[in-house]
Amino acid sequence: MLRLARQRLGFTQKAAASQLGVAQPVLSRFENGPAEPDDGFLCKAATVYDLPRAFFDLRDPVYGPPVSVHPMLRAKADISARDLDMVVSEMNLRVMHVRRFLDAVDYAPTTELPLLRVDQYESPERIASVVRAHWGMPSGPVKNLIALVERSGVIVGTSDFSGASISGMTFRVPGQPPLVLLNRNHPADRMRFTLAHELGHLVMHRFPTPEMENEANAFASAFLLPEREMREAFAGRRITLELLAALKPEWRVAMQSLLMRAKSLGYLSDNQNRYLWQQISSRGWRTREPAELDFPHERPTVLSAIIKAHLSDLGFTMSDMTHLVPLHEHEFVKMYDLAEDAPAKPRLRLVI
Repeated sequence: MLRLARQRLGFTQKAAASQLGVAQPVLSRFENGPAEPDDGFLCKAATVYDLPRAFFDLRDPVYGPPVSVHPMLRAKADISARDLDMVVSEMNLRVMHVRRFLDAVDYAPTTELPLLRVDQYESPERIASVVRAHWGMPSGPVKNLIALVERSGVIVGTSDFSGASISGMTFRVPGQPPLVLLNRNHPADRMRFTLAHELGHLVMHRFPTPEMENEANAFASAFLLPEREMREAFAGRRITLELLAALKPEWRVAMQSLLMRAKSLGYLSDNQNRYLWQQISSRGWRTREPAELDFPHERPTVLSAIIKAHLSDLGFTMSDMTHLVPLHEHEFVKMYDLAEDAPAKPRLRLVI
């Protein structure tokens, strides 16, 4: 717990030892088990790490990074070790919360999350088609991807990932539903593709492989943009930025995703594809597509419903909730976007 608390704030062991008033080797022994800190030290750690003292009495297992971390537009190597430590610490805290939330709530998925190995099917695209059929999805765009994934027993949440350049991450630990976090600061189109990418990992991958990221991207593209419907959308039409912009609100994916799908289905030559990407780059749309094409974000509902059930039906107070995995209330509220759900305070009207 001492290591988790330190990594949660992005402190190096040397910097933390200095603030805690001990030598770095001493802190290392405390974090790794050969030595036991006394209560005075833990009280000081609670102050330095901005955590309740009871946090350090937890005995939950702590997990390392998952096999896949979905970066933003840059290479995975751009996710620093410090950033990864901070995000993995947050994921561990959330896993601990979910374990305690589910102790008091019956959580029964309405559909099954299939497990399909890539080597037993033709391709990730084929697996995406099988999953859509297995879930009885109608043809056309996926209206609410988060709701669809939640019905299969996956718990979805949002995070700012401590500012790290990460789009999404999945934790799958024994005895608990998979937990997927999405970057809440991203546009809705990117969040949907990230979730479809993470769904691909959950369906196809149990162990890391050299091709797993490409396979998850191929799955996401085919799941959100099925081949038959896309051929109907592209057939006999010139692929232009205007066409991609017109299709974006309907299919609820980025123009860039539509462009890549058009190329993969053979509707663009290499030269045409290169020209359109140059046009997107020159307009600055690789990182942010036109705001007027934005559509509303989908919001997770299962996690917020579980928290509300504790507060309204099970008689928990906010203080009780923050004691499940000891956190200060302000951090618990931020972690679960509870401030957005708080009722608006009445305003005082002054009449002069």
